[in-house]
Amino acid sequence: MAFSPLSTRYSPHLLSATELARENERLQEENAQLRRAMTSHATIDQAMGAVVVLGQLAPEEAWRVLRAVSQHTNTKLRVVAEHILKFARGGSLPGPEREELRQELERFGVRSGKDPSLRAP
Repeated sequence: MAFSPLSTRYSPHLLSATELARENERLQEENAQLRRAMTSHATIDQAMGAVVVLGQLAPEEAWRVLRAVSQHTNTKLRVVAEHILKFARGGSLPGPEREELRQELERFGVRSGKDPSLRAP
C-alpha cells in the first residue's frame, strides 16, 4: 500500500496495488499523448515557417493558410503540415492540397505563377 499522490483525482488515502497500477497506466497514456501533441505542434510550426517563406506572409496568415488547406481538403492539419514540409524540401504535394495551397496563397495576394511547383502538372 502507498499513499495517494497529491492530485484532485484521489482524496488522501491508501491506494491498493490495483489502484496504483491503474494510475500508472493512466499517467503513461497521458505522457504519450503529450509527447504526440508536442511532436505535432513542432511539425505544424515548421510548416508555418515554410508557408511564411513561400508566400512571404505573416505567421498569422500562414496559420490561416494551413488551417484552410486542412479544412478544404478534409485532411488532418498535422498531415498537411508534414506534406508541406516534404514539399519545402523538394518533394511533391498531393494535388488537392497543392491546388488549395495555391488558392489560399492567392487570397493573400501571392501569385503562384512565380512558383512553378504550385502550378498543376
